[in-house]
Amino acid sequence: MKALQFVGDNRAAVSELDIPDIADDEVLLASRRIGICHSDIELLAGRYIIPFRFPVIPGHEWSAEVVRTGRAVKHLGVGARVVGECVIGTDHFGFSISGAAAEFFVAKESWLHELPDNLSWTQGALVEPFSCGYYATVRADDVDASDTVLVLGAGPIGLGIVAAAAGKGARVLVAEPSRPRAALAIAIGADATLDPVDPGFLEEVAALTGGAGASVVFEASGRPEAMAIALEAAAFRARLVYVGIDVGSSAPAKLGLFQSKELQARGIIGSPGVWPRTLRFLARSGVDLAPLVTSTYPLAKADDAVAAVLGDKSQVKVHLTSSATL
Repeated sequence: MKALQFVGDNRAAVSELDIPDIADDEVLLASRRIGICHSDIELLAGRYIIPFRFPVIPGHEWSAEVVRTGRAVKHLGVGARVVGECVIGTDHFGFSISGAAAEFFVAKESWLHELPDNLSWTQGALVEPFSCGYYATVRADDVDASDTVLVLGAGPIGLGIVAAAAGKGARVLVAEPSRPRAALAIAIGADATLDPVDPGFLEEVAALTGGAGASVVFEASGRPEAMAIALEAAAFRARLVYVGIDVGSSAPAKLGLFQSKELQARGIIGSPGVWPRTLRFLARSGVDLAPLVTSTYPLAKADDAVAAVLGDKSQVKVHLTSSATL
């Protein structure tokens, strides 16, 4: 079978490997769609938050078809369409253990969720990044149609927040300097976009919110300056959710606004415990995540896909495709 392997620091290759065997509690899956994430690029560079060793097959955003089951597998049969979570106890799928960027791969039944019939393979491979955005809206005391939401940053996670908040009926404003990404935010449900680099940014937020500010602010860029300006863009008693990651950097911030505005703030990472809810939401809301995919490559050209992610900053989500059968 063909598989994308990270074989060393900044070295990716499409390799020919044996189809893996399965244990009694495992299933053999045929990949259908695999997303390439910024975390995969960090892994390729030799950096990740838990220990790992090269070579490793990446791929933690995926959809796949069950093609073989172990004797102890009870709930999934051949032909089932599934997606799976990437944090598996102490292991991270596609990082510390090999992932889905191969024609065939192995997973335990307990890691998997069936993909609703009305969601495509493409939608399925977007469940993992979208679940992070959906989780952010849940942790913001469940965003609803009464909220005016400001999302700072329209990367894949920020756009997931946009789709989730819009799908829940909220009014959604997006701060993003990239015009293509701002246009994509509008395409998936944002009501207006703003340029956060504009000196009049805060005045524009005020104008769009009747002077009140946003009732919920999601910081999804990971930029310390954006983390600070979130306080100023927030309404009285607003909820702030910090999603973007930057460890070790800092920026001046008007921390007194926490008190004077009676703000609530929390940081989140990942999407613990919300996958079943995320899948129900996508199946019932009609939210279409497919516009987030800006390029697709066959798995056999996965090294070209990695090069595109590294070299083309306009890419939002690059997908690999496979139609392999036993």
